[in-house]
Amino acid sequence: MVLSKKRARHVIEEIIALFPDAKPSLDFRNHFELLVAVMLSAQTTDAAVNKATPALFEAYPTPQDMATAGEADIAKHISRLGLYRNKAKFLKKCAQQLLDDFDGQVPQTRAELESLAGVGRKTANVVMSVGFGIPAFAVDTHVERICKHHDIVKKSATPLEVEKRVMEVLPPERWLPAHQAMIYFGRAICHPKNPECDHYPQLYNFKDI
Repeated sequence: MVLSKKRARHVIEEIIALFPDAKPSLDFRNHFELLVAVMLSAQTTDAAVNKATPALFEAYPTPQDMATAGEADIAKHISRLGLYRNKAKFLKKCAQQLLDDFDGQVPQTRAELESLAGVGRKTANVVMSVGFGIPAFAVDTHVERICKHHDIVKKSATPLEVEKRVMEVLPPERWLPAHQAMIYFGRAICHPKNPECDHYPQLYNFKDI
């Protein structure tokens, strides 16, 4: 049974309260580095990405540097990450698209971001919200698991349905804090196996809601 909007918001707000200072865990210094780091984070940990990106960004600090590099050379820098050959191909093509279509700048709209090689809706939402401060809600594995475990959405909900539900429940200014806090909550408490959410009864304090 899916929670009402008020109860769903209560759960999410309590998660935010547990991690009020949650920040992006990927390391980046500009929009291009953020885009690359988020692309690399698919099916691997942010910690692993952060180990690979310093040398990658030193070798290819701009889209032009990355676009002119060989795929094999890019791949060497990220070879410890999952799907690294595909990611190297996407990075090179994406960098070329930034030069050809956007004057070497990372675009700000979802449609333009999703036109880039290797960029899907989740990556676009992260870049929009974290990089540009544009309200968007990104759904990763932590967010999807938490929303299903806590009946914010039905168990069969798609990532897009999760995204729409959270955006419906929360005001836009809470979307980014919710995303960041849910990632921390998913890592520390709401594990895929043996979640420890029952240790936090405030999540379920629905009195008068």
